[in-house]
Amino acid sequence: MNKPKMILFDYGQTLVAEERFDGVKGTSAVISHAVENKYNLTAAEVQKEAEAINKELKRFDPIMRAENTVEIPNHMFTKYLYESQGIKLDLSAEEIDRIFWDAASPGKPSDGIQEFLDYLWANNIRTAVLSNITYAGSVVEERINRLFPDNHFEFILATSEYLFRKPNPRIFKFALDKAGLAPEDVWYVGDNYACDVVGARNSGMFPVWYLGAVDFEQPDHDDVTKIHSWAELKEMIK
Repeated sequence: MNKPKMILFDYGQTLVAEERFDGVKGTSAVISHAVENKYNLTAAEVQKEAEAINKELKRFDPIMRAENTVEIPNHMFTKYLYESQGIKLDLSAEEIDRIFWDAASPGKPSDGIQEFLDYLWANNIRTAVLSNITYAGSVVEERINRLFPDNHFEFILATSEYLFRKPNPRIFKFALDKAGLAPEDVWYVGDNYACDVVGARNSGMFPVWYLGAVDFEQPDHDDVTKIHSWAELKEMIK
């Protein structure tokens, strides 16, 4: 384990603790902008179809999602979902993402993360973000920059823009290439063992399993460094 030259962060339940996902709330916010609802569908009915499609595609299941390492961006998903349900919207794809996400799962910085980011900046340890996420990259950047207005992230890499998802080593290598660093100089911190820990380790990075904001059950593992607070990770670096 080398002292890191950079720490790469996952987004959800790592940098940001999101509220429990409520798809009906998100869909309700979106279809309030409908200019046509051919079948007079409710938000609950539209969301039920969305969940059926997601299940078919193995999207979002905390355990199974690691088996699917190709990202399906939301602009493709929502275009099919709403048009196939006879719903026309007066929104761009990015606006759909933003409105849905803000209503379905608002978030706030995880406890202690801002102080930890300040410590890294003060100690010349670079930072960036690599997130498995289906929302448009511009929408992800907007949310992160709103929650962390003084951040020093060198890049915010949303897999919606780059085809591959964690744990595929291609997306980790891509992040390393953007950073211009060797894998042994980078630590990766995330909440999902299968995607974050395994993916980072297989890419040569030092993985850290952050459990301070996890909102789903995972099998325990003893083969990884675990932390429940950012203060723990600060002490490790010291």
